[in-house]
Amino acid sequence: YLEDLRAKAGIGHKLYGLVAMAIPEILDLLKKKTTPNAPGVILFTSGSEGTPKGVVLSHRNIQANRHQVASRVDFGPSDIVFNCLPMFHSFGLTGGTLLPILGGLRAFYYPSPLHYRIVPELIYDTNATILFGTDTFLSGYSRFAHPYDFHAIRYVFAGAEKLKEETRKVYAEKYGVRIFEGYGSTETAPVISINTPMHNRPGSVGRLLPGITGTLEPVEGLESDTGKLIVKGPNVMLGYLKSDAPGVLQPPDDGWYDTGDIVRIDGDGFVSIQGRLKRFAKIAGEMVSLTAVESALQKLWPEKNHAVISVRDEKKGEKLILFTTQQGATSADILQHFRKLGLGELSVPKQIETVAEIPVLGTGKTDYMSLKKRAEG
Repeated sequence: YLEDLRAKAGIGHKLYGLVAMAIPEILDLLKKKTTPNAPGVILFTSGSEGTPKGVVLSHRNIQANRHQVASRVDFGPSDIVFNCLPMFHSFGLTGGTLLPILGGLRAFYYPSPLHYRIVPELIYDTNATILFGTDTFLSGYSRFAHPYDFHAIRYVFAGAEKLKEETRKVYAEKYGVRIFEGYGSTETAPVISINTPMHNRPGSVGRLLPGITGTLEPVEGLESDTGKLIVKGPNVMLGYLKSDAPGVLQPPDDGWYDTGDIVRIDGDGFVSIQGRLKRFAKIAGEMVSLTAVESALQKLWPEKNHAVISVRDEKKGEKLILFTTQQGATSADILQHFRKLGLGELSVPKQIETVAEIPVLGTGKTDYMSLKKRAEG
């Protein structure tokens, strides 16, 4: 804990830090020089779909990514960042913490994003102008915030999970604030693409950041402009630390990181997430996006939360199971709604489980692993 380290920091440590800041060359003399490509932090993936992996990010990875974001968004010295995202998550570390600190912005930190009543009041009290959050957290704040709590907010950036249209609409109509959705992963320090005030297309996650090269790997059953996204750039990690080989750095193949996400990139370069490759089910020979099914269900019952998983099925290969907080949800209601949206019958979940709440991880992402264990148990 920082407070424990503080108790051990003496006058010698403080003098050394002061001199090292003023004369960085002294680090060379003391053989404590840190190179840009040396490991800076080790973060762990969320574990929403499997065993968490250690992600080794260099100083260069993090610095590159914060400059990539700053090149698209006009942060200034008058801005105040409010961050309550956990620093063990790359979004909270790079976006909410290191970007303002290293960029000369003032920042206010609160230890938990789950205090839905308290956070909006603090945003008002601090006159915060920039807020980072996930859809889950932002939706929670909107249930308790006063319309004037976000009076000073210029930008709200959402990531880590898909932004629901209902959340976007509430912030626009009730608070007069636009939410800019972005996309990334721990392995890319984390931002890959982002919507901005100048280039914003609701429903997409924006355009790839400068310096990032992306390519789409074809996936059977999907259109030509849709595929698995693979990226390369200065923000791509040094490598993984995995449980099957503790302490052994496993770098990405030739610097290319396989996101595992199925995306579509339109003619203007805007990226739309179709779902993770693991979040697709093959039913009766057809590819069905679980993310698209969840989005359609959100339109049917916008005030409730939903999660869809797939399990093996002897007849059709896989079947969909819906976990929802909507009481009395029926397949007939879903089928009727899906037909209006042009979705086929294969997208209708064959099993519906009503729950009090959808489990989430500390990062705000849906805990699909626990749902899958419950379904298979």
